[in-house]
Amino acid sequence: MIMKLIGRENEKTILSQCLSSGKAEFVVVYGRRRVGKTFLIKSFFGEKFAFYGSGVLGGKRKDKLVAFHQSLRLYGDSNPKAPKNWFEAFSRVQDILESSLVYRERKSGKRVVFLDETPWMDGARSDFKAALDFFWNTYASTKEDIVLIVCGSATSWIVKNILKSEGGFYNRLTHRVHLKPFSLSECKTFAKSLGMDYSPKQLIDAYMVFGGIPHYWSLFDPSKSVAQNIDSLCFDESGELSHEYTSLFKSLFSAKGKHRAIIEAMAAVRKGMTRQELAKAKKIGGGEPLTVALEELEECGFIRRYTAYSKEKYDAIYQLVDPFVRFATTFLLKRSEQSWMEYIGTPSYHSWSGLCFELVVLNNIEALKKVAGFSDVATKEYAWKSKTSKPGAQIDLILDRKDGITFVLEAKYVSGEFEFDAAEEKDMARKIEVFRKETKTTNTLRAMYVTLNGLKKSPKTELAITSILATDLM
Repeated sequence: MIMKLIGRENEKTILSQCLSSGKAEFVVVYGRRRVGKTFLIKSFFGEKFAFYGSGVLGGKRKDKLVAFHQSLRLYGDSNPKAPKNWFEAFSRVQDILESSLVYRERKSGKRVVFLDETPWMDGARSDFKAALDFFWNTYASTKEDIVLIVCGSATSWIVKNILKSEGGFYNRLTHRVHLKPFSLSECKTFAKSLGMDYSPKQLIDAYMVFGGIPHYWSLFDPSKSVAQNIDSLCFDESGELSHEYTSLFKSLFSAKGKHRAIIEAMAAVRKGMTRQELAKAKKIGGGEPLTVALEELEECGFIRRYTAYSKEKYDAIYQLVDPFVRFATTFLLKRSEQSWMEYIGTPSYHSWSGLCFELVVLNNIEALKKVAGFSDVATKEYAWKSKTSKPGAQIDLILDRKDGITFVLEAKYVSGEFEFDAAEEKDMARKIEVFRKETKTTNTLRAMYVTLNGLKKSPKTELAITSILATDLM
């Protein structure tokens, strides 16, 4: 089945602007592995480029140049020998671009050069970065009809060598495209395009495991339930995602041990950890390596950084927000059960589902704001825990609006309606009061509940509540 390009409206607009501009364009497309970077570029341009080449993971420089040589031959290079170095390789790309037979975009006439998995073209003691820099600065940047697209999943390389480069690429980029996972709504559309006829709850269940990663959803067998797909893809030893967690770090980061250690430390804590707490772990440590690793994990979208009410920047909290990574660290690394069906209904399942339902809400916060009627208001989202009150209070999610209204939000993953009885009302009222007292906020505080099947309120309920159905986020 041929997959359609779903969503990505902002990204398509940027690429369209590159074609209509009267100047050379240097675009970097990056993001988490499997998020659809290559698919976006190939789909937008109909897989027609002036030149396309892709890096290969591992191997020596000679092996990478041999692979690149195959692309050179495909696009018209007649030299039977592989380039000796990357300067020669890009010189041959330049010759291809100057050929009268080079492919040009039909409407704009632009020549599009797409270098896919660019970080994998580089290697130890390689001249790749210098050659790419030379190619852009001495040739491509002088041609108003060239669009150079550099793409890669190895975010650490992209960030260090291009986005934050102080060398040849400094201030050279014209566009940076950080491709993010699909929203719940986009997953629903994507699933439908692939022939999946699942109920809203089943789609939410799938999102709790696979997040908004298009490739994971594309592996589903529509004839199976979501639970069956989780079993066959993740728990079957031959399943296509059974080793995905390990592959993620191998393909994305050079110092994969530290990144994994950070992720697994965060996975053991529900609401996140400070930098100081992470630095205490023996496998993690502090200093610049920790700073860089946190930045890279955040750029990939695996974690988010937030500051709780009244916290300073140095007290930032880092939270694991990637659903698949959360799922893998909870179930696939430990494997106390051999199938997903055996996990369903266990205490570990209920604990995980409660937390991951919160992640569904957090990762679709813009949709929630739209449903709640304040999409035009800037907000800040964070978890909060009291420090001085007894008994204490812990709040799943604070939704702090810029206009002086703050929601104390509870996400409830329960079958049927969630019963908002006297005990629940008392607990929510106490949380609101503790939050008001400790933060000394002057904002208007309100309660919000996000549920699967609605809220069943007692006739005696006095607390004003905003009730949102998770299915409306689609």
